Amino acid sequence: MRILIIGAGPAGISVAEHLRALQPDADQQADITMISAEPFPPYSPPAMADHFLHGRGAALYWKGTDICERLQVDYRAGTEVHEVDPAAKRVMLADDTALAFDELVIATGSRLYAPVDGYDLPGVYNFKSLTAAQDLIAHARDGDVKSAVIVGAGFIGVEVALLLAVLGLDVTRIDQQDRVMPGMLDAETADIVGHALAERGVRVRTGTQAAAFAGNGRADALVLEPGEVIKGDAYVAATGVKPNLEFLAAAGLDTGWGLRVDDGLCTNIPCIRAAGDAVETRDRMTGERFVHAIFPNAVAQARVVAEQLLGYDTRYEGAESMNSLRHLGIPMIAVGSQTGETELKIRTGRHLRKINLTEGRIVGFRLAGDIRGAGVYRSLMLRRVDVSRYGDELLEPGFGPARLARAVFSQAA
Repeated sequence: MRILIIGAGPAGISVAEHLRALQPDADQQADITMISAEPFPPYSPPAMADHFLHGRGAALYWKGTDICERLQVDYRAGTEVHEVDPAAKRVMLADDTALAFDELVIATGSRLYAPVDGYDLPGVYNFKSLTAAQDLIAHARDGDVKSAVIVGAGFIGVEVALLLAVLGLDVTRIDQQDRVMPGMLDAETADIVGHALAERGVRVRTGTQAAAFAGNGRADALVLEPGEVIKGDAYVAATGVKPNLEFLAAAGLDTGWGLRVDDGLCTNIPCIRAAGDAVETRDRMTGERFVHAIFPNAVAQARVVAEQLLGYDTRYEGAESMNSLRHLGIPMIAVGSQTGETELKIRTGRHLRKINLTEGRIVGFRLAGDIRGAGVYRSLMLRRVDVSRYGDELLEPGFGPARLARAVFSQAA
């Protein structure tokens, strides 16, 4: 069987790794070819900030730079796919050569995006790509870029802002919403994050609408509504992520914002599966379908894809909504819904513990300053355990494994 994987991020490489684990005998192994548009070994986008701050190549290349060689994968770096022809079971590359496949996996990931005119101009950087990120960081370290304007209130935008501030840039964030990270943070948690950003030198302007990146062939200004102009040496569009799917325009695949897949992560074309930031999957808690662009979801989906390719009837349980900030100076994690029927909360200064319950079950939580217990809360939430008996005891950082075990066993009984 010839398996072609387009994309070498966490989803793509995890598909290959799990395939090899399930087929340890060399004479039974599928032929795997992996294509990446970037000229690097498979890397982890969430580790880019650590890599640029501390030079930690081991974190960036978290599987090792020789992972494809060890997995006996034909890895083609710096190769762009021009078109997919499902009927002929082949992909056309940018150099007009073709690659045949029996099964195709789309794991092309996503890029940062802002629905603002001019977001695709040169000078507007995409920090989900190591190629683009290296370009910006190199200019910053050389002194060519001394100021940056970031459009967007999301987690990635915050991480980028913190990194650039540490590198000595004057950083301004433009947020249309009334707080940072509105998709994941309630107003109280966002206030803690906003103050921490300000202390680290990041200028945050909330409630401000960006109209367009402007420039003659290259972005050299950001125009705000109703007409104010902000200048910077570099710009980052970071209101969200946009799946890299343009090369699939003629393939006949069912797409919304991302590739639409079933619970086996198969597209509407049986020989094509997908995983990672490129796909729309259902939320594990709410059932709503959208692109869940985080590392753990990509890896979990990759395992399902690999097992499906080998004939197992594995089903995807659904994606999780969660994220954490690692460079804020204050530990912070947000998981699940911002609201519920009941809210448990304790706050002391910048230490906040907030748990949302519906029908006695955890549907989301926000922790800042002390994130102990996050794993326990997440496990209880995913198992849908009734925790109403614990009341405010749930807020204790030491609410740990012993209580979790009792809760799970009593629920099972």
